[in-house]
Amino acid sequence: MKQLSSILSLLFAGLFWVFRVVLAYTTATGKDLGFPVQDFTVEVILLFVVLILLVFIYKRNLIAGIIYLLVYAGYFGPQLFNAVMTVASADGGADIYTYDTIIASTIGIAVALFAFLNILVDKNRKAHPTDKKTDWFYKNEQYDRKLDDRADKNNYRTL
Repeated sequence: MKQLSSILSLLFAGLFWVFRVVLAYTTATGKDLGFPVQDFTVEVILLFVVLILLVFIYKRNLIAGIIYLLVYAGYFGPQLFNAVMTVASADGGADIYTYDTIIASTIGIAVALFAFLNILVDKNRKAHPTDKKTDWFYKNEQYDRKLDDRADKNNYRTL
């Protein structure tokens, strides 16, 4: 998680999640921000699922990245397709909600794709895999303590 791309992917995913929370809240209170919510119940469930997935994405879990991409593509994909078809078939243009849907859906799918690809090509995940044959030596705190105790007994006093 030390690379700039990893930090940015999680930051954009978090900011988009906050944006969706604000949209869900304004939809529940009856206010209109210009971005329509397709299904309020699914949106709320998606918010909780994505919050859990963001924790696993922070930990660089590949399965969480795949699920995150599939969930957002499954939710925003049909919205995006329908909005693009509406714009393509409209003679005089479409309303502002259609263009807002295109923008929000594209950003949602792009953020999920960026997070998935970032986890997929992460150098630290590939360069430092868990190896049970050597981790007992390099990650063993008891062995380090034993060496430290042995080294501390060699202190000589000078008067």
